[in-house]
Amino acid sequence: MPYTGRFAPSPTGPLHAGSLVAALASWLDARAHGGKWLVRIEDVDTPRCVPGVDQLILQQLARCGLVPDGQVLWQSTRHDAYQAALNHFMAQGWAYPCGCSRKDIEDAQAALGHARARHSAAVYPGTCRLGLNGKAPRAWRLNVQRVIDDLQLALPLAWHDRALGPQQQDVVQEVGDFVLRRADGLWAYQLAVVVDDGAQGITHIVRGADLTDNTARQIVLQHALGLPTPSYLHTPLVLGENGEKLSKQNGAQALQLHDPLVALNAAAHVLSLPHSGARLEEALAQWVNLYESSMTTPASLARYESTGTTDANR
Repeated sequence: MPYTGRFAPSPTGPLHAGSLVAALASWLDARAHGGKWLVRIEDVDTPRCVPGVDQLILQQLARCGLVPDGQVLWQSTRHDAYQAALNHFMAQGWAYPCGCSRKDIEDAQAALGHARARHSAAVYPGTCRLGLNGKAPRAWRLNVQRVIDDLQLALPLAWHDRALGPQQQDVVQEVGDFVLRRADGLWAYQLAVVVDDGAQGITHIVRGADLTDNTARQIVLQHALGLPTPSYLHTPLVLGENGEKLSKQNGAQALQLHDPLVALNAAAHVLSLPHSGARLEEALAQWVNLYESSMTTPASLARYESTGTTDANR
């Protein structure tokens, strides 16, 4: 199958140094494989999206020479596709309404003696799996165990990351029945990204290491929707002064692109690519030739151990 990759930013703020690493890596991976590179604006979480930032992101990418090979897709136009996926799960008996608040879930886990780790979501204990017990429905969840059983999937779910190597997760025990449609009526990231990757024919996903933990959930959804599982590669993180992932939430500054090559050289350094003093087009061409080996060397893998991977439950 021909290579199709993508970069999928959320328009909650301009691109910063961390997001440029993911953009550059995904673009280089597509070019190194002679494939197609797409851009998807993940604006499904509308309350967090800032008007006009989607166009700003596209302008930032273009200024860095990262131009998509097809039309840009906005998740905000994809409601019907997400509803169709939820309808499919409901018809199969794989989705159910949930009346629990976040506090309800944390209280239920605390009663079981389970403490929630920092930066992670509490594992859903299945409170509403057999009925709402008088509570009003708030969200829709996937009955993960039933999907696993019906499709005869093995646990822990295993996959191979092109940079991190063999990965596995017991989705039932470590995540539980995760949300498909949120209590506020918005579509969950996990569902939207899988539906859109399938619709766009994405074969290779290159993204930040903070999203590694999402992979198993997305593979379950891919199986449930009869979609192929893409190849995964998770790139190193850029850390902020507090030692945590650089992000819009912890004050990451917008890229300064008066000289795009300065920003691109900084991103290339994170990917173990050499500094380039060439013109923009020449630098990108040089990095394409060096990219594949830079992401699969022992030095690259060691870099993950120093940066760590965090759960980004978007």
